[in-house]
Amino acid sequence: MTGDGDAAPTHDAQRMELSKTFKPSWIWAVALGSAVGWGAFVLPTDWMSTAGPLGAILGFGIGGALMLIIAVSYGTLIRTFPVSGGEFAYALSAFGRNHAVLCGWFLTLGYICIVALNASALALLARYVLPDIAEQGRLYEVAGWDVYLGEVLIATLALLIFAYLNIRGTTLSGRLQLVFCVVMLVGVASMLVGVLLHPDGQLGDIQPMFPDDKSAWAAILAIVAIAPWAYVGFDNVPQAAEEFAFSPRKAFRLIVAAITVAAMVYAAMILVTAGATSWTALVAEDPRWGTGDAVSDLFGDVGTTLLAISVSMGICTGLNGFYLAASRLLFAMGRGQMIPSVFARLHPVNRTPYIGIAFVCGVCLVAPWFGREALLWVVDMSAVGVTIAYTYTCLVALRLSVRPDAVLGPDAPQQQLETVRSRTSARTQIVGLLGVLTGLAFLALLLVPASPAALSQESLTALAVWVVLGLVIYLLRRKENAKLSDERLSYLVLGRD
Repeated sequence: MTGDGDAAPTHDAQRMELSKTFKPSWIWAVALGSAVGWGAFVLPTDWMSTAGPLGAILGFGIGGALMLIIAVSYGTLIRTFPVSGGEFAYALSAFGRNHAVLCGWFLTLGYICIVALNASALALLARYVLPDIAEQGRLYEVAGWDVYLGEVLIATLALLIFAYLNIRGTTLSGRLQLVFCVVMLVGVASMLVGVLLHPDGQLGDIQPMFPDDKSAWAAILAIVAIAPWAYVGFDNVPQAAEEFAFSPRKAFRLIVAAITVAAMVYAAMILVTAGATSWTALVAEDPRWGTGDAVSDLFGDVGTTLLAISVSMGICTGLNGFYLAASRLLFAMGRGQMIPSVFARLHPVNRTPYIGIAFVCGVCLVAPWFGREALLWVVDMSAVGVTIAYTYTCLVALRLSVRPDAVLGPDAPQQQLETVRSRTSARTQIVGLLGVLTGLAFLALLLVPASPAALSQESLTALAVWVVLGLVIYLLRRKENAKLSDERLSYLVLGRD
């Protein structure tokens, strides 16, 4: 590992460590609930407008398969480095502190934005289900979006509640995450069965399968391009690796199960929306919530209630999962003194990284006041940060398979080096390379202007602002970080003694 410091390692200060409390079912729920979130219930109309029912389903299926390729690298590195920080720690181990800061900075943005967006999604749901409460006290308009005091308060309350639950401890948040996921899956299955059995359902005659204004491949590719955003959340698993109360070897299987079920949920909700009514007519109407209108028209208040419960559970799993991921990433970066070390403090009773949780809550409390449209610009560009983290992970896994000593360190125990070499084959190297190419392809789809999924000018502007802000913080802390030797940094972040 490269860096500025060359002093001998000193391990006098205590390295703060998190308690091992997470069960496998809780981690699976974290990955699934974070990956599905609110989008599966709110955006099917938008996806069908872009790609048609079949194009959207195929796009999510292909995107999920590509995510599974990337997940192989995650499984390898979780087993090798079962510490908090995930991609940040991996980048540090293989490429040094500068790359770690870059990866961690963009990933922090992605996690915090998704927390904020889930809170705003709950306010959007309230606008549809409880408009008399959510649309009280119109304040102003931002980017064509009317901001109401009622929805701001709803989003604020959700952010505060989940911050409190996460500070209380991982046992409480883990159990709730599993309950939320089970209720959500039962709701999705019930709606799909209902559409299949309802005499007025149109699931057997969904036409056209693709939009008329573009080719089938262009339609599918537009959905594939958003896979990093659609499935973001399975990468929350390595952030909690230090807290596994089970072998890290199981992590890969849990991630695969979560991505597979997430793809099925996306497909199911597209089918529910298209099967409940004519999707072309629904898209032409440009409704505020197409899936809500479709389900309500077919099932009435019962359907609306079932959908509202399902989307509420999806939002809660997203809030809970990304609070966990963001706070653990901040904890790892604080422990490595890449950001103020106060972020490495643990709650004296609950042993949770409460400073990071409070920070995420504080930043996100600002978001509801800017309106959902402005927030979407920031969230769209945060997909770049998540994709950068994916690519770094695959790069590290590839380097580990080729040069384990370059990642594990020159002083790594011979037994550990031999164990890694025994797991390495031409196939693992090919999978790692495919993961890198997949990550780069996703970046190109987001950043190349001619791409069907290219970021808007507003999102690119927000991305530039975030890059400049990160550069300023890096320069301000550069001298302080240079005082920390590579050995000490490796000990703090990776636990290498």
